[in-house]
Amino acid sequence: MTTAKPVAATAEARGRHAVLYRWPSALGLAAAVLQLATGVERESVAIVLCVATLCYLGAAALNRPWIAWAGVAGGSAVVVVSELAGLVWWGGVGVAALTLVVVGLVTRVARPALTAQTVALLGYGCLAVAALFLAPRLGLALAGLVLVAHAAWDLLHYLRNEVVPKSLAEFCMLLDVPLGFGAVVAAVA
Repeated sequence: MTTAKPVAATAEARGRHAVLYRWPSALGLAAAVLQLATGVERESVAIVLCVATLCYLGAAALNRPWIAWAGVAGGSAVVVVSELAGLVWWGGVGVAALTLVVVGLVTRVARPALTAQTVALLGYGCLAVAALFLAPRLGLALAGLVLVAHAAWDLLHYLRNEVVPKSLAEFCMLLDVPLGFGAVVAAVA
């Protein structure tokens, strides 16, 4: 017969270590808070959005979910290297995306995943880049709304456990929603 004490002790231990199981949420929320605390602008929100979609595309094109996590650093490097090379950052993201699509086609990865991620990158990415050409406050509001909308894409992948690891989708949701809403609030304030 099992006593209640081991169950309570197990629940208590889980409670103490719950943050360890939710590290993607904590990391995403910390990144959003840091971004909001240092000042949010339409370009930084657009970059977050484009790097996120590039991570998803990379995971689909290479048929390796873990690549999405590496894509956070890789996508950030694409932005920085593009700027250093005198190319607009979103041009570099476009070149990287085109390269990933070609790699995916050549290696014959699952077409539905590659197609969906390509369409998502084009849709979210084009809206994010369009925000850069609007009046600053309007652009910030648009970038924020698109980032919040991207959280629905994250949720879909989290629930289906497809293309990217659940941990990355969880991280993105907790980054996208607060940062996106924060951008909208900053735009209308």
